[in-house]
Amino acid sequence: MNVVALVLAAGQGSRFGADKRRALLGDGRSLLQHSVERALAVFDEVRVVLREGERGEDLGLPAGCRVIHSRDAGLGMGHSLAAGAASLGNSQAQAVAILLGDMPWIAPATFQRLISVAAPAVIVVPRHQGHNGHPVLFGRAFWGELGGLSGDEGARSVLRRHAERIVVLELDDGGVVRDVDTPSALD
Repeated sequence: MNVVALVLAAGQGSRFGADKRRALLGDGRSLLQHSVERALAVFDEVRVVLREGERGEDLGLPAGCRVIHSRDAGLGMGHSLAAGAASLGNSQAQAVAILLGDMPWIAPATFQRLISVAAPAVIVVPRHQGHNGHPVLFGRAFWGELGGLSGDEGARSVLRRHAERIVVLELDDGGVVRDVDTPSALD
């Protein structure tokens, strides 16, 4: 299954107190670099959604990913997701994995398991210890709806409308529910 990764990294991260995308992990790489490099190790194509005017090289992004700009990123995650989904028209992929730029601990094997379940007409949701996580994989049939999102809800409305199309994958990987909202989450 050909799946494109879409890393959402245009948020303000206001609870963090600074640009959390640049926060360094123990290996010296930034939070965003680590998240994107994990995706590049598994997905054939990785696109990263940034704020208007930002450059991937300024954030240390690898050359192997494509930068998409969200003009309205400040209005909420839905706008960033819509900008990313709108960029998929030229992709040959049959599904898109929506990754968050502040989730660097997802194991490559987890990505591979999610990809193995992906299909054009299903939504794959990872779950760890009873909690839904990320990335959520949306088959191509849902891309038009993703492209119409706005506000700060993300894709919850798409999930609600298509509950019968959701495939939940139970995983042992706590990385699917572990994000970074505050500096203490980096410890």
